[in-house]
Amino acid sequence: MISRRHFLHLFAGLGASGFSTVAYGFGEPVLRLRVTRYDISPPQWPADFQLRIAVVADVHACDPWMSLEHIQTIVNRTNALKADIVVMLGDYVAGTRHVTRRIPAAEWAAVLAGLKAPLGVHAILGNHDYWDDKTVQREGHGPTEAGRALEAAGVPVYENDAVRLTKGGKPFWLAGLGDQLAYIPARRFRQIRRVGVDDLQATLAKVTDDAPVILLAHEPDVAVRVPARVALQLSGHTHGGQVRLFGWSPVVPSRYGARFAYGHTRTNCDVIVSGGLGCSIMPFRLGVPPEIVLVTLGGSVPAIS
Repeated sequence: MISRRHFLHLFAGLGASGFSTVAYGFGEPVLRLRVTRYDISPPQWPADFQLRIAVVADVHACDPWMSLEHIQTIVNRTNALKADIVVMLGDYVAGTRHVTRRIPAAEWAAVLAGLKAPLGVHAILGNHDYWDDKTVQREGHGPTEAGRALEAAGVPVYENDAVRLTKGGKPFWLAGLGDQLAYIPARRFRQIRRVGVDDLQATLAKVTDDAPVILLAHEPDVAVRVPARVALQLSGHTHGGQVRLFGWSPVVPSRYGARFAYGHTRTNCDVIVSGGLGCSIMPFRLGVPPEIVLVTLGGSVPAIS
């Protein structure tokens, strides 16, 4: 089976006959930005409780593909949505070597700290935030540089933790799962049995009452283990396949293939997978424009604008 890395290198390296398609694919990460809206009513969510969640995923900060200026545009567009809460789903660091500059964590974190919402801005980390940190990989424990930068900028980062929030007197829980692929590169340094830092049971154990739960999980695959106690899982990581042809992605970084590639699906709970904003492996997108996601709990019909 072809990997995403090999497929993207092959697709981006097409000859002259596909020049216009390839040129468009390289331009899409920089030039396009959309807002994708989902209005849903999970059975575990109170019908009379409307909550608007802005989702920022897979920024992958680097020049020229995701410059500080472009991140500022994303911040401005997100703030203009006037969501009740903003969540960031990880992978803030560059995901490709094809860059002119790797942006230091303190710089991109300072821009992302400009995100605003009445119930705050909340973050988890992604696999690249761990993989890019050579010290963490070598020593086998954090905190990561990305996590420290976000915390220093005033953004709380959740790793197997949960916080109880309220809107209009109605409570809910926001739970953040540790990354499921955090220590894959560490296998070069030592023998390891478990590559993730995720602990779903411990995370949900911190939910101490019957208020509804929203789970943030960078990789969507954990959805098959998430219990019905959770109303909504929000994930990124896949980039929608990064190349999507007629609604189908040839390669998806998930053990379940297209099942959790992109969009809204349901297991024991509702699951929304963002197509993300940046790029991994190659600075190339086709058919999956960078997107900010706006989820309204208490609605019913998904739409794209």
